[in-house]
Amino acid sequence: MNKQMKPESLMMSHAYDAHEHQGAVKCPIYQTSTFAFNNCEEGKAFFELAYGLREKEEGEEMGMIYSRLNHPNMDILEKRLALWDEAEAGAFFSSGMAAISTTILSFVKPGDVLLFSSPVYGGTDHFIHHVLPQFNIGVVGFVKGEKEDVIIERVEKAYPGKKPSMVYVETPGNPTNSIIDIEMVSRVARYFSTEEKKCVLAVDNTFLGPVFQHPLQFGADLVVYSATKFIGGHSDVIAGAITGAAEFVGQVKVMRTFFGSQLDPNSSWLLQRSLETIKVRMEAQAKSAKVIAEYLKDHPMVDKIHYLGMLDEGSDMKKVFDKQCLSAGSMIAFDIVGGEKEAFIFLNNLKLFKLAVSLGSTESLAEHPATMTHVDVSPEDRVKLGISPSLVRLSIGLEDPQDLIEQIRNAFEVVTKANSSAIC
Repeated sequence: MNKQMKPESLMMSHAYDAHEHQGAVKCPIYQTSTFAFNNCEEGKAFFELAYGLREKEEGEEMGMIYSRLNHPNMDILEKRLALWDEAEAGAFFSSGMAAISTTILSFVKPGDVLLFSSPVYGGTDHFIHHVLPQFNIGVVGFVKGEKEDVIIERVEKAYPGKKPSMVYVETPGNPTNSIIDIEMVSRVARYFSTEEKKCVLAVDNTFLGPVFQHPLQFGADLVVYSATKFIGGHSDVIAGAITGAAEFVGQVKVMRTFFGSQLDPNSSWLLQRSLETIKVRMEAQAKSAKVIAEYLKDHPMVDKIHYLGMLDEGSDMKKVFDKQCLSAGSMIAFDIVGGEKEAFIFLNNLKLFKLAVSLGSTESLAEHPATMTHVDVSPEDRVKLGISPSLVRLSIGLEDPQDLIEQIRNAFEVVTKANSSAIC
């Protein structure tokens, strides 16, 4: 690979030679369950690597065995995603939650402790609060703005004599775009690491994708994605991914083998397609989001806006954003004046936006976090994290921003009329 080439220049060719496949410009879909070995010695070597029984020898490549372990479409995809994060390796999964759960359970065992940031995606929140305790795994949370000594003290007070096996961070946090300082959290992870056992730092980078934030540069060991979102970008595939050091990705791949949570060939092929356009899509979406956020900022129906491009100058979040983020992205949340009733009227009257969960796709999406993606978050935590009944989340797609603004304006007018009628 030419080290001077940008990732977007390599998305159409990296790890694939068309001349080895009858000149096919795009990689064929390998719709097969198993792969033939040249000899028994080769099969033995591949299985030893797949099961983590030994390290790769210099220049050795992992071969194909069985599509639950690996297959050509997923292999190419993993190598291409790793380019964006400047990572040694990558791994893909059948969903974002498969990536999250497989990664956490690769490093956090019964009796261990997980340290995590809030807010996180609702499915992640459920997994942390309701699934991990069933495995006798302790959990300790922290929020934006908390200092490292406060976080360390909380862990040591909650679990005396124990050290977290993993710190799991989602930044920006879903749904309010909260920012966590990755460098600060990496110091916390180092504090809890020992010579015998490293405290692994995993960062969910879904909201800014592999284009606008690179957590490995700030001390993360692993980067986690719901690849359904910006990486997929077309609302036609469910997938998850991680990137990071080969040592840690390798451990997760071993766990993936036995969880059976790998990504299938057809979905891998679709994501190869999507990686070719990820930068132009994300840049266009971010450009439109800025225009729409400017409109929302001063609207009388907007009580508060949660958009990374409008952080208060001089604030801690703004300083962290300037350090680790390359763009404000295309996610906007705001509190509408009123409550759930007003939020529902607004959402029900957005016509160009799709009323649907998920994000990062070509079409604009709108949802109500408190009753949809984050409905299972405890009422106390929803209050603490700002996931109020009035909160609306928008994912800006590739439509013309002025058309989207017109839709938003019309929906606000319906809310205003409904409130006026109620008063009369």
